[in-house]
Amino acid sequence: MAAPVLRWGCSGTCSALAWVYGVSRHRRGAPTGSTSNWIRGQSSLAQQPLHTARKPRKGEHEWAAVVGLEIHAQISSNSKLFSGSQVCFAAPPNSLVSFFDASLPGTLPVLNRRCVEAAVMTGLALNCHINKKSLFDRKHYFYADLPAGYQITQQRLPIAVNGSLTYGICVGKTRRQVTARTVRVKQIQLEQDSGKSLHDDLRSQTLVDLNRAGIGLLELVLEPDLSCGEEAATAVRELQLILQALGTSQANMAEGQLRVDANVSVHHPGEPLGVRTEVKNLNSIRFLAKAIDYEIQRQIKELEDGGEILNETRSFDYKLGTLTTARWDKEGKQDYRWVTLHGKIPFTCLGLEANFKSI
Repeated sequence: MAAPVLRWGCSGTCSALAWVYGVSRHRRGAPTGSTSNWIRGQSSLAQQPLHTARKPRKGEHEWAAVVGLEIHAQISSNSKLFSGSQVCFAAPPNSLVSFFDASLPGTLPVLNRRCVEAAVMTGLALNCHINKKSLFDRKHYFYADLPAGYQITQQRLPIAVNGSLTYGICVGKTRRQVTARTVRVKQIQLEQDSGKSLHDDLRSQTLVDLNRAGIGLLELVLEPDLSCGEEAATAVRELQLILQALGTSQANMAEGQLRVDANVSVHHPGEPLGVRTEVKNLNSIRFLAKAIDYEIQRQIKELEDGGEILNETRSFDYKLGTLTTARWDKEGKQDYRWVTLHGKIPFTCLGLEANFKSI
């Protein structure tokens, strides 16, 4: 399948993005044709119109966009990942906090078996390889709502790797042809959620609610095989339906149970990939598509005007429909000081994979 190439019109008052298929990219390998056996009727985003292709005009430059996603899904479980605290949405602040959640000295983690099973089920549904042995790592960084000063996650040896997610997009003038596309799943890992900061502008203070601290998350890292907001939105919607069908996550974005970070960059076809920016904490599929398309256009305009793209973290203002800078040069200044928890909570998945495959 040939990859979409962006053309940016530098002249005229109605500059717009148009999608043309002319430059192949080795990451595309999905077949085309009817996909009625897996396309669900709820995937309404696949019915939204694509930008129509047009012939390039004089003075236009070709650009290719590259989009990768990091998706955090809250695991459907009665208790948290490493403690027995109950999981309940909209509970009174700090009413569901154990000693371990508050990071009191001397407390130790106890792994929740349900969270491991949910990760294995999701990995199998996405054609992943399940690692028989998996380890947890400590990721050190400061957040006011992260009591321990580090997050327990999986960096070096996650629970599942090398999978794929297939989704469908309607193409053509009549929007009747469904094209199947595939995005690679780099890894699926278990990790803790952080607490929640509540900002009181009236009193100029910030309050911390630790009810969410320690809740089990599935982090799904997708390879940068996507090229526009519509593709990203459709892939996330398909994943949302899979998680809900499996019962591993309710994936209710309105309650923060499914959050997406998007990494976006643009480059000329045939040249090295450009500098990427990260758009954090997108909790709506519609906003996800808007934010990615806005960032693609912003980067193209910035480069066309002779500027440069900075490696930064940006946040989406849903009221204005624009992105603002949240943090500068995240990777260059942040040292996470990864520490592998060898003797604390390693675990094996022997037998789990076979049991779920037989269902």
